[in-house]
Amino acid sequence: MSRTTATVAASLPDQWEELVTTALLGTDRRTPPGVAPGPQAPSALLDAAAAATVRRRAGLRPARPAERLRPAPEDPRPPLPPAAARRLAALLADRPGASGGGRRGAAPDLMELLPQWLQAANARGYAAPPQALPALLDAARGRTDLRPAALRFAGPRALWLARLNPDWRFALRAAPGGGPSAPDLRDPQGIRRLWQEGLFAERVTLLTALRSRDAAAARALLEETWATERAEDRLMFLDSLRAGLGPDDETFLERALADRSRNVRATAAELLSALPASALAARMAVRAAAFVAMDRTQDVPTVVVEAPHECDAAMERDGVVAKAPAGRGERSWWLGQLVEAAPLGTWPGRLGGRTPEEIVALPVADGWQGELHGAWCRAAVRQRDAEWSRALLGEPSAPEAGGPGAVSLAERARLLATLDAGERAAWVAGFIETHGLSEAFQLLGVCAVPWAPPLGRAVVDALNIARDAGSYPWSFSGVMGLAERCLDPSEASRLDALLAIPDEPEDAAPGAGSYWSEAFQRLVTTLRLRGAMLAELAAEEPAP
Repeated sequence: MSRTTATVAASLPDQWEELVTTALLGTDRRTPPGVAPGPQAPSALLDAAAAATVRRRAGLRPARPAERLRPAPEDPRPPLPPAAARRLAALLADRPGASGGGRRGAAPDLMELLPQWLQAANARGYAAPPQALPALLDAARGRTDLRPAALRFAGPRALWLARLNPDWRFALRAAPGGGPSAPDLRDPQGIRRLWQEGLFAERVTLLTALRSRDAAAARALLEETWATERAEDRLMFLDSLRAGLGPDDETFLERALADRSRNVRATAAELLSALPASALAARMAVRAAAFVAMDRTQDVPTVVVEAPHECDAAMERDGVVAKAPAGRGERSWWLGQLVEAAPLGTWPGRLGGRTPEEIVALPVADGWQGELHGAWCRAAVRQRDAEWSRALLGEPSAPEAGGPGAVSLAERARLLATLDAGERAAWVAGFIETHGLSEAFQLLGVCAVPWAPPLGRAVVDALNIARDAGSYPWSFSGVMGLAERCLDPSEASRLDALLAIPDEPEDAAPGAGSYWSEAFQRLVTTLRLRGAMLAELAAEEPAP
């Protein structure tokens, strides 16, 4: 540094903000103090900044060294086969197209295959490759539906990473035991300490995890602090009892019927009504039976309904909501709540010893059929009663797509969920053969994956019929997307004949033929890709 420059630098105030302001404005508009405008001003400013930087750094004391980061925990699970690891990297690297809508083309949507890949990898007990963890956590951050499977696959190292990166903190909340102080579920003292001192999210996670392992211990933990919990917290904690709900929970739930929160009372009543042998279910049976009876004076035995005229305090205590929603009559609202909470075993004895199928077939007087059958539908779903669900669903080939008891396709989907996977698939296949695909989308969503062969054939045949008819192709895009994810990969070879562009009828939608060909090409490619994924994961089965 020259003598002149050193003199200028020494004369400048050692104020970093002043130097920064001068640099931002430029030396043509503002010169450092003690420096005349001119060619030497920029150099003088830089020299002054350099000198100020040295003085600032020289005045800092060395900081205490941070505690050395502990290594990530070991993951004892076996590693992925090499081909499966490469496939995972490709799935995670895929990103949805930026253009959004429009035609999808014939290429598979890899991100839509990631959930199935994770499910298969978890079923085989593989560990995630360490280098894939950042991309896996980023994918789970953007899609909440991926989180349970992704965090299970990612294992303990994902939680280690999540504590270092705020963008991945969701993993600490979503993963059982993800909190920094989460105890071993075999450690009673640690469990009690976290329950008493933990954050709300940690306590919910703990209660849910403990409930799946020891239902009685989880309930006992909740009972200890129940009286001191906030109403919104009591509601969330009570909801965790749905897992493993059984007769041993009845005493606690009966006490919750007297809770000061209406929402807590309603949830407790709903859980008790799902226990047909509970005292609340018995009380509801007596009430409901008083308003539904058999009229044998007519030529055809008919069900008659006399809806309640009031909602008394005892009904409200048992979970009946007195105020009807907008557009609903009070009496029908009360009746529906009583019937759906009553055990379905009430009705055969009350209605002449008939089976559920015979009861559903009976006429109902005065326009009460929709309300009564809708309440029976909700009861069948709540009580997981397959016999009543079959009766309310009716035959899939029935002319009415709404069924004898279901008030909507959504209600039918919930009834189907009470049946085993094979029966569910066979029923939906029969429905599609009669009614086609336009009404079946919700029903397909509750069927087990991969679809059973009869259901897969029914879907493909219906798509082929729609293609040959020149139907508007985009109306089937949702079903086609489901087929890509749910058809058995072995069906791919059977679809080769559908890849050609069909002849278009005169009244077909413009371009429908090429769309259908493209869609079937994507379907076949996706199925073969899914088959390859499963084969790669099965290449080296881990030892048990």
